[in-house]
Amino acid sequence: MTSIDSVTKLLESEVYGNGLTQWGIAAALSVTTLAVALLVRLFLSRSLPAPQTGKDMHWPEVLHELVVRTWTLFLIIAAVYAGTTLLDLPGSVHRLVSSVFTVALFIQIALWADRIASAVLAWRLSALKSRSATRNALALIQFVVRVAVWSLALLLIFENIGFDVTALVAGLGVGGIAVALAAQSVLGDLFSSLAIVLDRPFEVGDFIVFGDQSGTVEKIGIKTTRIRALSGEQIAVSNSDLVKTCVHNFKRMQERRVVLVLGVTYDTPADKLERIPEMVKTIVEAREGVRFDRSHFRSFGGSALEVEVVYWVLSGDYTDYMDCQQAINFAIFRAFEEYGIEFAFPSQTLYVPSLESALDAMASGGKNEAPLAQS
Repeated sequence: MTSIDSVTKLLESEVYGNGLTQWGIAAALSVTTLAVALLVRLFLSRSLPAPQTGKDMHWPEVLHELVVRTWTLFLIIAAVYAGTTLLDLPGSVHRLVSSVFTVALFIQIALWADRIASAVLAWRLSALKSRSATRNALALIQFVVRVAVWSLALLLIFENIGFDVTALVAGLGVGGIAVALAAQSVLGDLFSSLAIVLDRPFEVGDFIVFGDQSGTVEKIGIKTTRIRALSGEQIAVSNSDLVKTCVHNFKRMQERRVVLVLGVTYDTPADKLERIPEMVKTIVEAREGVRFDRSHFRSFGGSALEVEVVYWVLSGDYTDYMDCQQAINFAIFRAFEEYGIEFAFPSQTLYVPSLESALDAMASGGKNEAPLAQS
C-alpha cells in the first residue's frame, strides 16, 4: 500500500499549479498532434505530384510545394501550444507561448504566400519565361512580391510582440516618399519596364517605329530598351519614353496595303484609258499572295491622267511586300509598253503666239484705247 500511496501522492503533486496527470495529458496531446501533422505531411508529399524541371507548374504541384514548405519547427511549436491549452499556467507563460506560436504562424503563412505568389506569377507569365530579355523583369516582379509578403509578415509579427508599428509605418512612408522623389526617373523607367513586359506592345525581334526613330528591338532592360537602327547604330531609349509615345509595331502586321497611282499622258486614246483599270486588275490577281481591292480612273492631274490601284500583300514580311510590289510594277510596265500606253511625267506646255498675231493684237489694242483717250 505504501507504494500505491506514494504513486498517488506523486500523481496528485503539482508542478506550476498543474498535477502530473494534467501534464501527462497535455504532453500526450502535443505528441499526438505532432505525430498526426507529420504523418499527414508525409502522406500528402508522397501523394501529390512533385514539380518537374523545365515544365510549367499546376496546382497539384503547387500544393506539393506548400506541403514540403510546411516548417517542422512550426509543427512542433503548434503541438506544444495545443498541449498548453489544457494547462493552467501563469499569464506571463501563456503570453510567451502564445507569442511564440503567433510568430511561427506568421512566418509559416509568409512561406506559403511566397510560394503561392511565385506559382501564380510563373503561371500567368509562362509565355515569357523562355525569353531571356524579359527574365530580369520577371525576376524583379517576383522580388517585389516577396518583399511585400515578408514586409507584411514582419509588421504583423512586430505588432503581435507589442511594438508600436504605427510610428514604424509612418517612418517607412516618409522614407519611401523621399526615396521615390530622389529616384523618380529611375522608378518611372522601372515601372514602365514592368508595363512593357506585362502588356507586351512589342517584344525582342519586333521592328518598331516611334517618333522619328525606327529599328529592331534587341533588349528590353529594367531602365532602357535597346533598339538596332536600320543604319546600324544601337539606340538606347528610356522605357518611360516608350510607354508615353505612340509605337508602330510592324512585326505584327498580318498584311500590307499598297496604293499605286499610275499617271498616263493626256494624249492617251479613250479606249486605251478605259482598258487600264481592268488590265491592272488582271495583273494583280495573277500574283500569288496578293488580294486585289480596286482600280479606278481617279482624276485629271496637273500633268497626267491618274489611275489609282489598291491591293493588299498577304504577308507582314517587308521583303515579301517589296517582291510582290516589284513583280506587279514590272508586269504593268510591260503591259503598257505592249499596248503603247505612255507614262506621264511632270511637264508644262508653253504656248507662244506667232509674231504677226502679236503685232495684230497690239494694233487692235491701240485702236481700242484711242477712243477712250479722246473721251
